[in-house]
Amino acid sequence: MRVFGLAGYPLTHSFSPKLFEDIFEREKISDCAYSLFPCPIVEDIFSLIKGNKDLCGINITIPHKKSILPFLDEVDETAKQIGAVNTVTIKREGDHTLLKGFNSDIIGFEKAIKPFLKTWHSDALIFGTGGASVAASFVLKKLGINWLEVSRNPVLQNQINYVDVNVGLLQKYTLLVNATPVGMFPNTNSYLPISFDGLSEKHLFFDMVYNPEMTFNMELAHAQGATVVNGMEMLRLQAEEAWRIFGAES
Repeated sequence: MRVFGLAGYPLTHSFSPKLFEDIFEREKISDCAYSLFPCPIVEDIFSLIKGNKDLCGINITIPHKKSILPFLDEVDETAKQIGAVNTVTIKREGDHTLLKGFNSDIIGFEKAIKPFLKTWHSDALIFGTGGASVAASFVLKKLGINWLEVSRNPVLQNQINYVDVNVGLLQKYTLLVNATPVGMFPNTNSYLPISFDGLSEKHLFFDMVYNPEMTFNMELAHAQGATVVNGMEMLRLQAEEAWRIFGAES
């Protein structure tokens, strides 16, 4: 039995096993399984790989998409540019295990957001500075959309603090991307510390969180007339891309 799975922490919210089960059923694959592997620290991932000889590929989620990079033998050029990995192929050659990192989030995010973009979505705010945010910034740059990252501790030139996100700023930045876990199950009553009153029907709020289906952030944005999109389609599309990578690298 070939085993694939998702490593990160926490994982209680994840729909990934169902997505891969659907892929296996669609492609009539009976010798594969997909499991959740809670890994509070990044070193746990390598103990997992070493101890599970049937493990052929693994997806990486919060909080390890950046921290896993130094531990990999190879990194795909695009993932290297982004600085984050969410898909790792595992090749076992005798006593050596070759680990190669990829990023399927960029495919998922681009395909999921493009149908909702309008001509006035020329400037974006990306909330968060983790692995998901760098995938979003990579895609937005590719699409010709200017962006700023919003962080609780801004240190780079293109980063601002949450307190800077006021009504005046939101008049220009009409595309908002939540690349944080804020609002994710089980903390469904949490929301971004910004002024949602500044949103309008011209705003697009893309929440990478997919559980719950309608996050509190999305509810607040929708109440102001904004178009809201959750992360479910992005998750599905990145899973499809990850499965293609697993197959191509096997």
